[in-house]
Amino acid sequence: MQKAELEKTIQDLVDDRRGILAADESFPTIKKRFDAINVESSEETRRSWRSLLLTTQGLGKYISGVILFEETLIQKDDHGIPLPEVAWSQKIVPGIKVDKGTKPLPNASGDRITFGLDGLSERLQGYKSQGARFAKWREVYPVTLSNPTQLGLHANAEMLARYAAICQQEGFVPIVEPEVLMDGDHDIDRCAEVTENVLHSVFHALHLHGVILELMLLKPNMVVPGKALRHADPEEVAVATLSVLKRTVPSAVPSINFLSGGQGPEEATANLNAINRLKGNAPWQLSLSYGRALQQPALHAWQGKPENVLAAQKALLKRARLNSLARQGKYDPAME
Repeated sequence: MQKAELEKTIQDLVDDRRGILAADESFPTIKKRFDAINVESSEETRRSWRSLLLTTQGLGKYISGVILFEETLIQKDDHGIPLPEVAWSQKIVPGIKVDKGTKPLPNASGDRITFGLDGLSERLQGYKSQGARFAKWREVYPVTLSNPTQLGLHANAEMLARYAAICQQEGFVPIVEPEVLMDGDHDIDRCAEVTENVLHSVFHALHLHGVILELMLLKPNMVVPGKALRHADPEEVAVATLSVLKRTVPSAVPSINFLSGGQGPEEATANLNAINRLKGNAPWQLSLSYGRALQQPALHAWQGKPENVLAAQKALLKRARLNSLARQGKYDPAME
């Protein structure tokens, strides 16, 4: 039963044109986003914003799945329809973030570890009854001369693998998200080195825990220099990223959905486009799971005002369409 469920979810999430919208900001994160446009973060403003995203007509042409925050699963649109149902009405699969955030990892100075495995099986059963069909868990890896440590690599990979195994057991497709952070002044070669080590450790742990690679998605960072150092052009990012992925990610994984990780909307689209133009015979779909890089233009168009809803939806649809073209290597900055 679980395998058939998982296969159907993969079919609904993975194709050669669409990507995943991350709309799973925690309370502190969405408050930060709303503060930037002078909107109070309340249950109602969060409902209004996420309803705006999911009721955007035509979004399902470019977006195959949406990662929701727990609160959003029980919220409804202006017509009283549960937001997971609103998403699925456009064939956008509802998913759910299940981790509970990060804390410092003991005995690994500078490294962090994500919490939230306690009671995960039971929570997933509840989320399933509310319409969710896939899940996401994020581990973060700060980059310094000494981080991540060997303990950090091992502990974070173990958490991701345990989460993924529990998800598949409960009929949820797991999105495995190991994020090597952009923060810092490290060069692109150091990012490549760390990303390669991270992905090796993650897939080793997934293998040990019996996770079915065909029935999961990977959500990694692109290989970029630390943002305090410089910006890299899209071709440089694409070459470095593809090199690392070919060394580390088994071909059984159906799709790699990149996070934007602090890249601007146009930058994230251009980098995704370059990756798809240079991918050659790469065995996976090379897609996106962007949060801010999809939402930011729409958020600034909205400003919390009902009269701006259509303008915000138009901005979201534009970014989704341009990223769909980037998925196919057909994007040009002139389209902006």
